[in-house]
Amino acid sequence: MSEPLALRLAVADDVAAVRRCVDAAYTPYIERIGRPPGPMTDDYPALIDRGAVFVAPEDDQSFAAVAVMWPEPDHLFIENLAVWPDRQGQGLGTRLIEACEAHARALGLDELRLYTHELMTENLEFYPHRGFTEVDRRTEDGFQRVYFRKQLGEPPEG
Repeated sequence: MSEPLALRLAVADDVAAVRRCVDAAYTPYIERIGRPPGPMTDDYPALIDRGAVFVAPEDDQSFAAVAVMWPEPDHLFIENLAVWPDRQGQGLGTRLIEACEAHARALGLDELRLYTHELMTENLEFYPHRGFTEVDRRTEDGFQRVYFRKQLGEPPEG
C-alpha cells in the first residue's frame, strides 16, 4: 500500500482551481458521453461550504487532485475523484482512494460507495482493481451509472 495523499478541506479561494481540475479531468469524456459529465456541472461553492471538497496539496499554490465526498449514516459516499491530466498514470488515483479510506475510518465508517458512467470504461477497470465491487446499474439524470462499493477491512499497519 502506498502512502495516502494528505488531503485538506477546500476553501472558497479554491473554487476556480477545483473547477479547472475537474473540467480538465472530465473534458475527454464529453464526446464519449454526449454531454458534460455530472462533475463538470456541480455547484462547487456549495459543496465547499458543506465541507465535501478536499484537495491534495502539492505546494502552497497548487494541488494534484480533488475528492468530493461526504459521510452517510453507513458509508462514505465519493461523488467525484479528479486528477489533473498531466498527473494521471502516476498512482495518484490509487493514493486518492486510500486517502478516502482513511477519511472514512476516521469517521467510523467501514464502507465506500461511488458511481461512474458506464462509458467511462477506464473507471470500470480501475475501481475493481482497487477492491470495489459493482452493485448496481441504473439511469439517473440521463446518465447510465454504474454503482460500486468497497467494504473496508482492518486499517493497514504502519
